[in-house]
Amino acid sequence: MTARILVVDDIPANVRLLEVRLLAEYFEVLTATNGPDAIETCENGKVDVVLLDVMMPDMDGFDVCRRLKSDPATSHIPVVMITALDQVSDRVRGLEAGADDFLTKPVNDLQLMTRVKSLVRLKSLTDELRLRASTTRNIGIEELLSRNFASEDTTPKVLLIDERKSSVERIEKMLRDRADLDVTSDPHAGFFQAAETSYECVMISTAFANFDPLRLCSQLRSLDRTRFVPIILLAEEGEEERIIRGLELGINDYLMRPIDQQELTARLRTQVRRKRYNDQLRASVTQTIEMAVTDGLTGLHNRRYLDSHLQTLFDRAVARRRPLSVMITDLDRFKSINDAHGHDGGDEVLREFARRLRKNVRGIDLACRFGGEEFVVVMPDTDGAVAEKVAERIRAEIAQKPFAIGADGKTIEVTVSVGVSSVLKGVDTVAAMMKRADLALYEAKSGGRNRVVAKAA
Repeated sequence: MTARILVVDDIPANVRLLEVRLLAEYFEVLTATNGPDAIETCENGKVDVVLLDVMMPDMDGFDVCRRLKSDPATSHIPVVMITALDQVSDRVRGLEAGADDFLTKPVNDLQLMTRVKSLVRLKSLTDELRLRASTTRNIGIEELLSRNFASEDTTPKVLLIDERKSSVERIEKMLRDRADLDVTSDPHAGFFQAAETSYECVMISTAFANFDPLRLCSQLRSLDRTRFVPIILLAEEGEEERIIRGLELGINDYLMRPIDQQELTARLRTQVRRKRYNDQLRASVTQTIEMAVTDGLTGLHNRRYLDSHLQTLFDRAVARRRPLSVMITDLDRFKSINDAHGHDGGDEVLREFARRLRKNVRGIDLACRFGGEEFVVVMPDTDGAVAEKVAERIRAEIAQKPFAIGADGKTIEVTVSVGVSSVLKGVDTVAAMMKRADLALYEAKSGGRNRVVAKAA
């Protein structure tokens, strides 16, 4: 695993010590001796993790962290504060500033490397999502990245898996009004509950009498539905090796007992904020992919989707020796509708036609807007005779019921011409099948419109 780590400390000896440790693990190391230089480095270079000293002159680590986390360009960079301060209040202050974790001097090598590697994995995931989102069109990425998820009013839904009643009662009291908390004492039941419910964090106690909590962590990380749910381990003093192993398995954070309420809520808020951030990125990518293959006016698939999917349907039909038919429809004299009622009226007609088209085909059929007023329907497992009947039913549905347009509900007569073709036995291609349907459509329009023609169907 390679990554670029920024070490920030005003004492050269401390910088050199961390640099040597990180270089030994083949990380690329950048250094800064003050807050402004650290911020500038993060803004101008690719930084994967920041190791930030707290006690610095002029601008301390809390201020640097706050500045990094408030800037959309750097807010996704994990920050680990390294300090001689070991009070809970200091950790809470750092977490409130947006820090992802705290390490206390002198830093344990194993803890340092395990934590850095864990955060590098999280950063890689975020970077991939940011890249996909930023390279898609019309995504509003800057607005998304500037959102402050930590301040959202939505109460996070959290699952606590802990078999000790006294521990559960304390945590329930700490998180009252701060989280929608579900509790289970059975780790096996907890696994299924986490898989079946959309939690924003799962907290797992290490204090099970007859169960290894890390096995549960591993199971949650191996399941698609829970792979990205933050896991916080609630550990006992002296369980450093278990914590390190948990971080290697993919847990996101941990708390040592006795648990401080402020630290618990701050760490929970940090994990929920990061999850919401990445969830929004994933949703944006998914939405953009959907936009790329969907016609915005009618909600049907567009030609791009048809071009990529029709070949798959054709190959499957040929391989299985099953029928496949296609129809191309064209609204008759659509230009005159636009001329008489404007493009808004024309758009209303297209939307209504798409609605009727969708109503008259099956769920397995592929209905697409081909372009302008042309639509294509691909019908798997449908021979030419049946496809022609479906086309006739659609034609009649359009012709028999006038289309309402405008705020006054004025109606106009609309008709459609349809060309149909099917896969031919022997040698055939998608292009040839579509050409036959197009020729059939041309015959339907030149023959008087408002009719269906099946070409070699």
